[in-house]
Amino acid sequence: MEVSKKRRIRLIVSLTAALLLATALIYTSFSASTVARTPSQLLASSEPGKSYELSGRVVMGSLKDHGQSFEFVVQDRAGAAKIPVTYRGTVPDPFREGREVIVSGVVKDGVFVGEPGSLITKCPSKFSNKE
Repeated sequence: MEVSKKRRIRLIVSLTAALLLATALIYTSFSASTVARTPSQLLASSEPGKSYELSGRVVMGSLKDHGQSFEFVVQDRAGAAKIPVTYRGTVPDPFREGREVIVSGVVKDGVFVGEPGSLITKCPSKFSNKE
């Protein structure tokens, strides 16, 4: 077999493998992503036992610290709907009332039960208006 034919075959095989790996990576990254839902969206259409990501603001005065577990209420940005949250585990340092959070978990009897280690606190932007 000629050297140029061998090179061409190797190039085609290498490019095909790279294309297949890139396609698999893109598929995996899009299929693993989930959309964070607001309390009003969860209260309107959550299915029992299905996992969701909840996004919203922690209501002032709602935080109850029980050592390794926490209870708080999350509301929409507009304040239209609220859902109580129970969370077990450690919380990030910037976590406090009035901050926006994202937490993964399930809805049980109208209460969002967060998965341990899934709580993320959004830091306030230095460019946003102070309330």
